[in-house]
Amino acid sequence: MTKSKKVFTYVCLGMLTVTLSCSKSPCEESKDNLIVETVLTADEQSRLTPDQVIQSLREGNARFCSNDLTARDHSKQVREAARSQFPKAVIVSCLDSRIPVEDIFDKGIGDVFVARVAGNVINEDILGSLEYGCAVAGAKVVVVLGHENCGAIKAGIDNVRTGNITSLVLKIRRAVDHAMATETDPAPENQDFIRAVCLANVQISLNDIHGNSPILKALEKQNKIKIVGALYDINTGRVKFLEGQ
Repeated sequence: MTKSKKVFTYVCLGMLTVTLSCSKSPCEESKDNLIVETVLTADEQSRLTPDQVIQSLREGNARFCSNDLTARDHSKQVREAARSQFPKAVIVSCLDSRIPVEDIFDKGIGDVFVARVAGNVINEDILGSLEYGCAVAGAKVVVVLGHENCGAIKAGIDNVRTGNITSLVLKIRRAVDHAMATETDPAPENQDFIRAVCLANVQISLNDIHGNSPILKALEKQNKIKIVGALYDINTGRVKFLEGQ
């Protein structure tokens, strides 16, 4: 019993020593295979192209999947971002708690705007948020991020009608109807059908952005931004951008 206590004490003291030794500069002594980033500046944001931002998101997701995440001094980033922000992208994500958006793209404070709503659907407030992120704050990319095994999509397939969920389901039903017309087995338990609805729902959200925001449509036409769709795989952590994007 005494021996166990000594070992436990030794381990705890060792951990404490490491914590104290790193507390002075947690990012400066990071491993060689990790990147140390600071908050994006206005000049850095202005020089980015939409394609560069998309590539940055792809690379960040690859690091997330390989557990090779960027080293960040979050306390320093909080201070650097306190007065202004110059994010690279705006991401429309589902409410789902299993999708930590900044993490899956390996982004830090000030890197991305995130608009979250169950089923990653588009409404007036989301559109206003996207327009602010791009037209006012200078973001270069809008990503509509759907995901596998989405509870909101399943609610849409089951045609759930209760409270304010009803209006949400009505938006998702458009994707359900589209998938039912193309899938041979539109059963609620059919995973291929659920995925088809997820993909259709992302595409409909993209269409809603183009159809209801002349501001964003004009920015994209001028090649100042790109509006793209993607699907997150909850089982693997991988983000797949839709074909051609």
